[in-house]
Amino acid sequence: MKLVLATGNKGKLREFRQMCHDEVTAFSEILGDMEIIEDGDTFAQNALIKARTIYERLGEEYLVISDDSGISLPVLGGAPGIYSARYAGEEASDKDNLYKLIDAVKAKGLKETPAYYTAAIAIVSKYGEYVVHGWMHGKVIDEARGDKGFGYDPMFIPAGFDKTLGELDDDVKSKISHRGKALALAKPIIRMLKRK
Repeated sequence: MKLVLATGNKGKLREFRQMCHDEVTAFSEILGDMEIIEDGDTFAQNALIKARTIYERLGEEYLVISDDSGISLPVLGGAPGIYSARYAGEEASDKDNLYKLIDAVKAKGLKETPAYYTAAIAIVSKYGEYVVHGWMHGKVIDEARGDKGFGYDPMFIPAGFDKTLGELDDDVKSKISHRGKALALAKPIIRMLKRK
């Protein structure tokens, strides 16, 4: 079975290719660009929506994986949460979202505050559907530091570190990240399904 990633996000695709030594193909390389409406209430629901949509288009010889992830701040009632990718609006860039969240932290009069990332990875194939989760806890700061990673990485400092994800090397990030943790749980499932 061919492994296809149901994302148009270049940062996620790069991370998946680094962490999955399997060949991972972006769905857009097969189907072209298409918009998938993510209207679930949780990361897991949105990951399944994306994976199911692509699987239905591609068929049984494919194993489709999808990630839905985001950052949550308890001080903001869990925001941006599942709206992380469109926090500053539907057409917002990563930088727009990042600076809107920095402004929200500053508006609370805070220099830093606890935060966590969640990643849900959905796996859809002819053998069924699976969802696994990974989390990374830490804090956000009221400024952007570093130019590595993507999204909110320049303002997030993982627990036990003094640098943001924007400053840490990719190999460090992949060992501690929410996506890396979820992928570690997904890999045995993917291997099992490919052997069937």
